[in-house]
Amino acid sequence: MNGQPPRRAMVLAAGLGLRMRPLTETRPKPLIGVAGRTLLDRALDALAAVGVTDAVVNLHYLGDMIETHLANRTTPRIQWSDERDRLLETGGGVTKALPMLGDANFYVVNADIAWRDGEVPALLRLAETWDEFAMDALLLLHPVEDATGYDGVGDFTLDAAGRLRRRRDDASAPFVFTGVQILHRRLFAGAPAGPFSLTGLYDRAEAAGRLFGLVHDGDWHHIGTPAGLATAEAHLRQSEG
Repeated sequence: MNGQPPRRAMVLAAGLGLRMRPLTETRPKPLIGVAGRTLLDRALDALAAVGVTDAVVNLHYLGDMIETHLANRTTPRIQWSDERDRLLETGGGVTKALPMLGDANFYVVNADIAWRDGEVPALLRLAETWDEFAMDALLLLHPVEDATGYDGVGDFTLDAAGRLRRRRDDASAPFVFTGVQILHRRLFAGAPAGPFSLTGLYDRAEAAGRLFGLVHDGDWHHIGTPAGLATAEAHLRQSEG
């Protein structure tokens, strides 16, 4: 086990937010507010709270607005990965940012979610679970039945050792990937150039027995639509006072 939280992170903020229209017609999805804070600030605040010092934020749709919003932020220090000329998807986006993410493991957090921690912050629980020798990826999961704003059928099953198997032909799976994870740069060895999804790298890690999961013990909200945003807003305002 490692125990020490990574000091570097990436927040994936380049998506188009098409399902969030009309809210995203004039602002990028990461700058949508929920219970008093933007989704992007929620992610960065959570990372700063566990000691992350440097965060890469990728830019595409209305990227200038994100740059302006974070211009005065100092904790964590922000570096930009500019994808305004070509959207690289999740895998391509992280691959492009690797030179800014250090030599070992790092957090990656989606900017279209919100979560409430249990007794121990989820990011710390991931760090405490991380095994440098056994893992290439450790994904935070949430039970499908308790996920708000999520209308899918699940992503993964989890065995007793914490290894993951991705749902392929199965009708459903008990856990949804939350968009919060620790990855090691070795996961990206031989990664293709250009746009691609992280899913392919997860599949490779799964085949090698190096894809692991941890079940979240707090609340998790997928904010993919205006309706999902309203649900998350109600839950978070109640829980956060």
